[in-house]
Amino acid sequence: MGILKIENLSLARNGNKILDNINIDFCKDRIYAVVGPNGAGKTTLGFVIMGIGDYKDFTGDILYKGKSVKNLNVYERAREGITLAWQDPARFDGLTVEKFIKSSAKDKTRKSVVDALEKVGMSPFEYLERAVDKTLSGGERKKIELASILVMKPELVVLDEPDSGIDIASLKNIFDSIRLLKSSGATVILITHSLEVLQQAEYAFLLCNGSIIQRGSIKEISGYFEGKCIPCDHKNLPEEMEP
Repeated sequence: MGILKIENLSLARNGNKILDNINIDFCKDRIYAVVGPNGAGKTTLGFVIMGIGDYKDFTGDILYKGKSVKNLNVYERAREGITLAWQDPARFDGLTVEKFIKSSAKDKTRKSVVDALEKVGMSPFEYLERAVDKTLSGGERKKIELASILVMKPELVVLDEPDSGIDIASLKNIFDSIRLLKSSGATVILITHSLEVLQQAEYAFLLCNGSIIQRGSIKEISGYFEGKCIPCDHKNLPEEMEP
């Protein structure tokens, strides 16, 4: 059953198309990946799905559970069950990790927070009273944000570069958490240029120059990482091939 349908979606900035006629269907309870080079429009697509303020002036439509969310703001979409984890999570001076996670939790008990931190590989009693500020590394804030999503129990999750800033030892916790989101009933969209993250998905889309140029199994899309490019009708060339 479909949960999200993107129809003929295009977005331009200063006369330049960032997204060009995107059409994608996402089914419920599956893990997807959107891959492609830097500047392809991957993060922009995530922002459009979430309804971030500067990314709402697009043509086409976004249907969530069969209804258009085009005119809903980010908070309204969040209430409907859509959430996004940033590549570089925000800092919140004066707000403790426990309060931050509880703010989005359906179960606001300390046990819920402790369980979520443990699932992302963090020691609860080392972090519960820490502030979500510059004293935490980007990788620590990334895992805390993921813990907050686990307790939120959303129906659609967009994870922008979920391995960014994460050490190798913690990657397993991140990947386990992605599978936990699916098992809890969430559809997960991984925005990535990492083969290792792609391999956590079940189906993938290759985005280049704002267009979907390939869609298919992980095995099919992983070919992109072997050559960093696949034949297409775009005029642009990879940097190393530019004259």
